[in-house]
Amino acid sequence: MEGLIHQVVAGLANGGIYASLALALVLIYRATHLVNFAQGELALVSTYLASVLIDAGVPYWAAFVATVALSFVLGAAIERLVIRPASRAPVLSVVIVFIGLMVALNGAAGWVFGYTIRPFPSPFPREPPFGNHYIGSHELGAIAVTLAMLVLLYLFFRFTPLGLALRAVADNPESSRLVGIRVGRMLAFGWGLAAAVGAVAGVMIAPVVFLDPSMMAGVMLYAFAAALLGGVESPGGAVVGGFVVGVLENLLGAYVIGTELKLTVALALIVGVLVVRPAGLFGTAPVRRV
Repeated sequence: MEGLIHQVVAGLANGGIYASLALALVLIYRATHLVNFAQGELALVSTYLASVLIDAGVPYWAAFVATVALSFVLGAAIERLVIRPASRAPVLSVVIVFIGLMVALNGAAGWVFGYTIRPFPSPFPREPPFGNHYIGSHELGAIAVTLAMLVLLYLFFRFTPLGLALRAVADNPESSRLVGIRVGRMLAFGWGLAAAVGAVAGVMIAPVVFLDPSMMAGVMLYAFAAALLGGVESPGGAVVGGFVVGVLENLLGAYVIGTELKLTVALALIVGVLVVRPAGLFGTAPVRRV
């Protein structure tokens, strides 16, 4: 029973990280109707920036805040300099731009920071909290940080004028432009926000998987599965999908297929959702007139 509880709680910790990345994917998809294949690499670069700041002696939480801010600027700059010039190109060309950006960021991270696997510090104590053995301090802290970020994002999109403007641009950019919303500026802000969310996920997962240029590959596969499961146009669905995928991954890996085959859980979910319900659990299927 203790092992089952530990697997569920650890799955929730991982699921929170998958939910963050899935939410970042949904933010970009709602604005562009394209999947940002470079989302994981953006999180990777952000995590390396955090590592550099921490190694330079910057306190962990100060480095965390600085990394989130720098990631926001990086995401907005990429939208302005790379994505926007290609926005009027055919869809396939834009997809190739996303893939090229992913490869370029991954190669740049390896070239600048090296390909050696390195540890990443956790700000949480080593001892299990409250004397329990069901969950480690980092897992509990990652859940708390992720939930706090998700609550802040909900409040931002629900109650602030800027958040409402972002939602309007995602739903109908043409009408938003007619009522005076700067659509281009909102798109850059959305990219920056997605990059900042990805930075939080990268910093939280790095102490678990260690830091190297390939660390986000498997994580992003789970995030894609979470986004598809919840619905690629549903932010709330992406969050729910992330936690569901995290728990399923741990339970099936521990009791059914083994840890070596856990990645197949994400692949099976992606294929299953696309075959059975392409819109996801919380998405809505498009209606077309014949």
